[in-house]
Amino acid sequence: MLATLISATLLGLDGRPIRVEVDVAPGLPGFTIVGLADAALREARERVRGAIRNAGYAHPARRITVNLSPAELPKAGASVDLAIAVGMLIGSEQIRVARGRIALIGELGLGGEVRSVPGLLPMLAALARHGVPRVLVPAESMAEAALVTAVEAVPCRTLDEAVGWLQVRRRALRAIPARVALDDDLSPTGWREPGSHPNGSAATPEAAPPPDLAEVRGQAEARRALEVAIAGGHGLLLIGPPGGGKTLLARTIPGLVPPLGNAEALAATIVASAAGERPIVGLIRQPPFRTPHHTSSYASIVGGGPGLSPGEVTRANHGTLFLDELPEFDRDVLEALRQPLEDGHVTIARAARSVTFPAAFQFVAAMNPCRCGNTGTATCSCPKGAPERYLNRISGPLRDRIDIWVWMPAISAAAIVRGVEPEASAVVAVRIARARAVQLDRSGGRLNARVGGHALRQSCRLGPDERARAIALADAERLSGRGTDRLLRVARTIADLAGADRVEEVHLEEAARWRAWATRSSLALAS
Repeated sequence: MLATLISATLLGLDGRPIRVEVDVAPGLPGFTIVGLADAALREARERVRGAIRNAGYAHPARRITVNLSPAELPKAGASVDLAIAVGMLIGSEQIRVARGRIALIGELGLGGEVRSVPGLLPMLAALARHGVPRVLVPAESMAEAALVTAVEAVPCRTLDEAVGWLQVRRRALRAIPARVALDDDLSPTGWREPGSHPNGSAATPEAAPPPDLAEVRGQAEARRALEVAIAGGHGLLLIGPPGGGKTLLARTIPGLVPPLGNAEALAATIVASAAGERPIVGLIRQPPFRTPHHTSSYASIVGGGPGLSPGEVTRANHGTLFLDELPEFDRDVLEALRQPLEDGHVTIARAARSVTFPAAFQFVAAMNPCRCGNTGTATCSCPKGAPERYLNRISGPLRDRIDIWVWMPAISAAAIVRGVEPEASAVVAVRIARARAVQLDRSGGRLNARVGGHALRQSCRLGPDERARAIALADAERLSGRGTDRLLRVARTIADLAGADRVEEVHLEEAARWRAWATRSSLALAS
């Protein structure tokens, strides 16, 4: 007997509905899954066999063929386990269910438990777009499922509970809107906020609070550079000896950035759901802050792998990607950052398919001036020329894409013990939020780091003296066309922080000072 059910799989960040056809036919016992299933999905044979038996049903001793349609679409993960198991029970005539467009999503444990799967949010969105009114989902994922209001999510904890629901049909179908607002131009009315889902799940567990900016003492120049960088979304590189506070300064960023808007929060939530990083109970409003280790592989940073999974550049979308010990990353990894830094997305291409992931992140990095970190002092153990070679591990094109470079010298004990109490994160965050609001209003939702061309020059409103000074500064630092654009972007952000309507010479001077570090050697920085 043939049973046909609806489920979904994940391709990149997009959910794709699939038809699960289960044929239970006479013949020698066997279990075959066809339809471009990956290794995890092929292993569903063993999970389903154990789940059916331990849930109190009989595993059919027949020839079982499972076809996942469309056949040309690669399927990955365990999201169709529940649909396969129910299809086998229907095909072997152990249960009978009423007709209706009902989808099933969930991984099965050997004891018959229905477990959560990554990417439930985009999968439900895809099913809603295809007119599926109701979906059986893992009970532990109900908070995430409740975010999509265009489908009715029904929780099930076990295979037996799912079967009982399908047989009894306790609930009537409800009306579904003609158009589901699940696209990039999403209106927030199609989504529930944290705490509003019907099962009353608890709020998202709070992460440890970030360090306060007041903990960074004696680094006024670096603190100013960080404020400018965050206000405009500019790339930032911190250089200095060990113990100067580079990493500490970068880790204060989550406490300085404003919460995400509706569209950005939706994008961040979809990425988190696809990556399976955390329990999803509402739209993620806190911008992501990703800190991969310098031994991370190319695929883990950029994306890819057997299932074309998103990498750290995508998980940092609408947030910050912080690379500590920048020159220690593989050269291929660093060079791969050039496209997303410029375009805001990354395309992973394979022979059979390609996937484009969003990657509009703010780039922040830190590094020592040499391997020992003591360039310019008597304790430096590096041979002659080593500091320059170490800094040159960052290629020219990548340097050109980093807007702000800042030197962080070693801090004396007196500055730490007796120094003036610096501003706290709460104070600086107010200035950053105000400057960002001005930019978003002026540029139609874009920060200064993403504005270019005529729109950038128009926003700067340079007078004759300012234009002459900008040309002189760009020529003095031998800036490329891209570098000149970035000089103007940083100057525009400095003007926004100062509340100025137009870019003045003093703003250009400060912006040029940050750009100048990129053209100097590590020895010059230390001096």
